[in-house]
Amino acid sequence: MFKIDGSRLVREYDSEKLWIEPWGKDALRVRASYTAIEDTDWALLPVKEMEADISLTEETATIVNGKIKAEVKRNGQITFYNQKGDVLLKETENTYQLKYGGRELTPYPGSSDYRLTLRLESNPKEKLFGMGQYQQPFLNLKGCMLELTHRNSQSSVPFVLSSLGYGFLWHNPAIGRVNFNLNVTEWMAPSTKQLDYWITAGDTPAEIEETYASVTGTVPMMPEFAMGFWQSKLRYQTQEELLEVAREYKRRELPISVIVIDFFHWPNQGDWKFDPEYWPDPASMVKELNEMGIEVMVSVWPTVQTESENYQEMIGKGYLVRSDRGVRTQFQFLGQNALFDATNPDGREYLWKKIKKNYYDKGIKVFWLDEAEPEFTVYDHDIYRYHLGSSLQIGNIYPSKYSQTFYDGMIASGQSEIINLVRAAWAGSQRYGALVWSGDIHSSFEVLAIQVRAGLNMAIAGIPWWTTDIGGFHGGNPEDPSFQECIIRWFQYGVFCPVFRLHGDRLPSQKPIGTTGGGQCPSGAANEVWSYGEEAYEIIKDLLHVRERLRPYITGLMKEAHVKGTPPMRPLFYDFHEDEHAWEVDDQYMFGPDILVAPILKEGERSRPVYLPKGADWSNPYSGQSFEGGQQITVDAPLKQIPLFLKNGADLPIVHR
Repeated sequence: MFKIDGSRLVREYDSEKLWIEPWGKDALRVRASYTAIEDTDWALLPVKEMEADISLTEETATIVNGKIKAEVKRNGQITFYNQKGDVLLKETENTYQLKYGGRELTPYPGSSDYRLTLRLESNPKEKLFGMGQYQQPFLNLKGCMLELTHRNSQSSVPFVLSSLGYGFLWHNPAIGRVNFNLNVTEWMAPSTKQLDYWITAGDTPAEIEETYASVTGTVPMMPEFAMGFWQSKLRYQTQEELLEVAREYKRRELPISVIVIDFFHWPNQGDWKFDPEYWPDPASMVKELNEMGIEVMVSVWPTVQTESENYQEMIGKGYLVRSDRGVRTQFQFLGQNALFDATNPDGREYLWKKIKKNYYDKGIKVFWLDEAEPEFTVYDHDIYRYHLGSSLQIGNIYPSKYSQTFYDGMIASGQSEIINLVRAAWAGSQRYGALVWSGDIHSSFEVLAIQVRAGLNMAIAGIPWWTTDIGGFHGGNPEDPSFQECIIRWFQYGVFCPVFRLHGDRLPSQKPIGTTGGGQCPSGAANEVWSYGEEAYEIIKDLLHVRERLRPYITGLMKEAHVKGTPPMRPLFYDFHEDEHAWEVDDQYMFGPDILVAPILKEGERSRPVYLPKGADWSNPYSGQSFEGGQQITVDAPLKQIPLFLKNGADLPIVHR
């Protein structure tokens, strides 16, 4: 029943094979199947064979790797302990009454595929964080049901951190669901080949996070320009319009690092090149912008229109996602589209060659990987099939492979500091330079408050580069006083996000300027920092300079993210895990080790309560007042100020002296 295979504990009973083995420091990987166990490398990086302490008896087997121990009973039930002997996680037991256990792989008749359920006993008092980005108002996920799939504004990154002192990665890209119930935790995949998960034990959230980063990868070092301000809108319609906006920033002596060319600058989706009617000389445009100290980012979609010059070739070579049933229209937007298959390595190389010729060789070194879930018109995952398999079984890996397409090409071209904006991510996406943003969200205070929680959970899920459309994407009239207040508060929050980026589809919409190619899409109203009235402009202008003054500090944060996987923005408990109340606060966060941020999330709010964690002294950079940690205070928040506190006298240039 039990045996040792090198450093791996093996249990074989009936037709089930169970493997438990060390995978990184203080961590174990668990796999089980009724067929051959596969060496899938979805998110976990390969590790050298490690020593583990394995012991076997007739009734139990144990495997210890540093601070974590797994015990397997004769009936197959697994329990995980930390080095103190505390139970971290435990599979439910197969009892006489219930007749099911923790691992349930149910075969489909006549198939080698299984429906998978993993059931774990639940500690109702634990708190759970991570799992990626969901548009809901919860930071603590205990009690939540989460869909394990990507959608516009939703990224499923299935790593969860527990207040009990463990981190758990569901290492399975199948479409599925997890229920963090009070009585049981259930992980489910309706179609898969095997059970595969990874678990680590640690004494602090930082230790857990760093161990997770060590086995899934860290972000590259962020390019220096990316730490500044990014200007974007839906959508600059011509080369001259874009250049004139950049020139105006320079005339006003405003900091700007990146300017963005949004979608439909191309003739057809899948052409992956500029429409020469509206963008006649991209190389000279990029040269002029670079001379101003501005990098250009262009939008790239994975959609391939039937009219595209590449459509027939890509079908012939198997580079498009297949539809098992029905017509091969997977997305409808200004035409019928199939989707580029990012899971095909030859397809990735094909797309990069197009990108390199039409963008990269013209000086463009930053890409916006939109529609990266990918976005289907209908999310019937049982219809779609990739090079690597059915979308039901592997669909969540898509955004990671999409980011890899560009990362591999840029590395091969000699670039090392790589950052690309992407609308979805999965575990491991961070190592490909993925900067995730929170998708096409509504422009409102309510949605801003949701983004604060979503961004913190994304950070805990191992994606340290994250941002939002400042002001939200859908709606917002620059002349509306209510929205002017919203965008001021959003800008204040944006300064203290990993990337400081303005975008949005403002009202009223502007008409298309043509009937073909890049001219057929409308544009939103003006969305530059001077577009929101004089009061807003003066406040936002000051915020641009705050971000500039903080760039040396931000550089240090990005080095920590690159080397250790430390998220630049994180919940209070990350730095103050011994303070029980810090685990309860969901609308404040730390931006690096020294800045506590308490954004204003309600219209008309001019003060708010702020909790100052134990274990530090805190100073208000505006007033100079100091406070002892471990207390809640009420802080004034006039429209021009976001509540901030500096830890232990940190000398940072928040206020220009």
